[in-house]
Amino acid sequence: MGSGVENGFDAVFSLPPGRALSICVQLQKAILEHRLKPGTKLSEDEVGRIFGASRTVARAALQALAHSALVTIERNRGAFVSRPSVREAHEVFEARALIEPRVAQMAAEAMTPSDMERLREHIASEHRAMKAGDKGEALSLSGLFHIAIADISGRQVLATIIRSLVSRSSLIIALYWKRPDTTCESHSHDALMKAFGEGDGQAAFEIMKSHIVDLHSGLDLVERPEQEPSLADIFGG
Repeated sequence: MGSGVENGFDAVFSLPPGRALSICVQLQKAILEHRLKPGTKLSEDEVGRIFGASRTVARAALQALAHSALVTIERNRGAFVSRPSVREAHEVFEARALIEPRVAQMAAEAMTPSDMERLREHIASEHRAMKAGDKGEALSLSGLFHIAIADISGRQVLATIIRSLVSRSSLIIALYWKRPDTTCESHSHDALMKAFGEGDGQAAFEIMKSHIVDLHSGLDLVERPEQEPSLADIFGG
């Protein structure tokens, strides 16, 4: 991510190490940082040409991204960066509001000093990105913070669900966010850190609940016209 913080999104992919996984991770990063916008066409030929890979390898990468819901593959049209509907946006944030507060509570109760240090690194990287004006990087790091909390809770089934919901949230924010000066407000993350440091599970529950509800309220949920951004504009070639 350019920050030294581990990429907790990668676990959604079932690809073995190799060229397809590398392409998959690079495309995912561009999507989560909003460099590749919802609706961008991702043709196998163009992906292969840009990354110096065969169509078979490009297809495997795109299929893995489709499995994680970041890409939609349409019959006779090809692959596109997914465009979540208004209904899907509501459902994703409703699911997060149901799941993440309880997971934050469990994380607070399971937190170790090394876990706290890991989260402090996330917060510091997030603050650096925001200070540098890199909103895409800040958004991606914000998502990683939520994923790290889920991992710390020790509930791996829930962590897998949250990893998927956070990835889909990035697409939703790219389409519908109405607060251009801020994304995932850092003061909420700072408040969560205080609750974690005190081992206060109930406070962590309430802060996370308020945080997710606030993110949901920051969306302007009306359908947007489709755009035709270019993959080559992002990766060159």
